[in-house]
Amino acid sequence: MAEVVATERARTFVVRVGGRDQSHVDLDDPTRLEFGYVRRMGDVVDAHGGPGAPLRVVHVGGAGLTLPRYVAHTRPRSSQVVLEPDTALTALVRERLPLPRRSGIRVRPVDGRTGLAELREGSFDLVVLDAYAAGRVPADLVTPAAFALVARALAPDGLALLNLSDRTPFAHTRDVLAGLRVHLPHLTLSAEPPTLKGRRAGNLVVVAGRAAEHLAGGDRALARGAVSAATPYVVLDAVGVASGFGGGTPLPEPPAPGGRPEG
Repeated sequence: MAEVVATERARTFVVRVGGRDQSHVDLDDPTRLEFGYVRRMGDVVDAHGGPGAPLRVVHVGGAGLTLPRYVAHTRPRSSQVVLEPDTALTALVRERLPLPRRSGIRVRPVDGRTGLAELREGSFDLVVLDAYAAGRVPADLVTPAAFALVARALAPDGLALLNLSDRTPFAHTRDVLAGLRVHLPHLTLSAEPPTLKGRRAGNLVVVAGRAAEHLAGGDRALARGAVSAATPYVVLDAVGVASGFGGGTPLPEPPAPGGRPEG
């Protein structure tokens, strides 16, 4: 069940799904990214392409549409597609947290895997994967076949941004990254120190691209943010990711609805 909960700050809300806080939305200030991992994603968005230039972005997972609102505000005339299968959630958000006029945000009522397959080849600058069901990214979005669709949708210098939730020894994340490397081999990762040290589970933001130079701007933005962030975090470059998050095995395709594995 989804709900929109008012906070102590005027016109600021939390979108909660199944008892979990999914989004924080400030209707008066779309640049206020309260959740640390969303702020990190925003830093990568800021560094991609020319300053303030429009971007073509796909968001897999919608909830309160926090990051799409941020892109629309900071990058006017951007074209954004949100793949969100929960039509009741989208209707609730549109009613309680309406989008600005001419935002350029289109929400498609389709699951991420189906929506990715329908995207035009090479048409997007960023693909943001931030979809969750019962606290984890759906299994059909973290296989090599899914990442092949992500890579296919991206422009040659495009980037994928992933929000993963995990804890040490990070077995799931290692497997996800092993599959991601098949198609987008250059990776960086950021997380809060207590998560990396095994004290608690947390959000790991992964940035992936075809070449190291495509990640350079985002890497610098994250490094700057790590110094000034209200909640400190650590940025691992390609060497750090390979050292700390190697050794995984690409995840298999989940069973099809009829019970047989796909492919």
